[in-house]
Amino acid sequence: MKPYSELLSHTVSALEPSGIRKYFDLLDSMEDVISLTVGQPDFITPWHIRVAGIESLEAGRTYYTSNSGLLPLRESISKYLHRRFGLTYDPQSEITVTVGGSEAIDAAVRAVCNPGDEVVIPVPCFVCYEPIVRIAGGVPVLVETTERDDFKLTADALRAVITDKTKLLILPFPNNPTGAILEAPELEAIADVLRGTDILVLSDEIYAELTYGERHVSIASIDGMRERTILASGFSKAYAMTGWRLGYVCAPPEISREIYKVHQYAIMCAPTTSQYAAIEALNNGDGDIEMMRSEYDRRRRYIVDGLNSIGLRCFSPKGAFYVWPYIGAFGMGCERFCERLLYEAGVAIVPGTAFGKCGEGYARISYAYSVAHIDKALKKIKGFVESL
Repeated sequence: MKPYSELLSHTVSALEPSGIRKYFDLLDSMEDVISLTVGQPDFITPWHIRVAGIESLEAGRTYYTSNSGLLPLRESISKYLHRRFGLTYDPQSEITVTVGGSEAIDAAVRAVCNPGDEVVIPVPCFVCYEPIVRIAGGVPVLVETTERDDFKLTADALRAVITDKTKLLILPFPNNPTGAILEAPELEAIADVLRGTDILVLSDEIYAELTYGERHVSIASIDGMRERTILASGFSKAYAMTGWRLGYVCAPPEISREIYKVHQYAIMCAPTTSQYAAIEALNNGDGDIEMMRSEYDRRRRYIVDGLNSIGLRCFSPKGAFYVWPYIGAFGMGCERFCERLLYEAGVAIVPGTAFGKCGEGYARISYAYSVAHIDKALKKIKGFVESL
């Protein structure tokens, strides 16, 4: 038999493992570490949502659902999107329930990309977009966002990279890892660049409910954008349902049909128990969202003030639950800084390069932790910085 290097997919073999996962694996071998690394809520899924899942099991609802997901769930998603963001999607033809937001993104990219198609990705960003594009045969075109622009994608930066091969723009806002958001005027400017082209948009809105001050605006709500936009979202962040693995993807019927095919053949359907829990979340969970968002906002302000007082420059994020402080002033790369912070102070944060090469000089710190936990970490970070 030939060597495995010749038998396996050359595309997949060329991919680097996730920089986040590499760092988490290192933490697994250590004790007494104060971690600010995890990108999931520290809240337990609200009890009434758990009860709905439990009751579905007790009722014996352990069967497959339709490939698209339970119709009552798709109807609830449709009503939720209209109620919260002013969006209208037909539950029969424009919504597919997926295994988390990650599958929604993967299915969307595979449904629209042909080999050689260019996909514009603002960076730094979550780790999945570029590998998914490569697996689908697309060509990632990375556009660096900067602190000068609050890590927002600008219309000018987008215009500069568009070619006749550009097929898709991925909009990962609110952003992981920077906490940046795009407000309505900035989305309007991006829409002006896209009008008159055939470029589609994949808008990852998993953090849409976690914005502070400005309510989230979807690019699908901008005039002329709905027909070219694929909206991916899920329940992990807003409802503290990470382990339930449930998401959804919304798009015009012609696009939705192709996404449905990918989902149908790769997954079959999302977990039935999770779908029943999600119906309860959407119908009766607005109060849970507000409670958690308020607490995240308190933590956000606390950690930004704490980092700035230590001397780690940190702009105030307006979305998600991460801060993105500058750590490049100490004469070492961000990975070295984070390694030393871990081994010398016992605090774990994620090097900025885990989210792209342009993340050099920065680190991602999650504030999905209690204020007491954050305070303890900040004191240790302060001591470490003073020792440098």
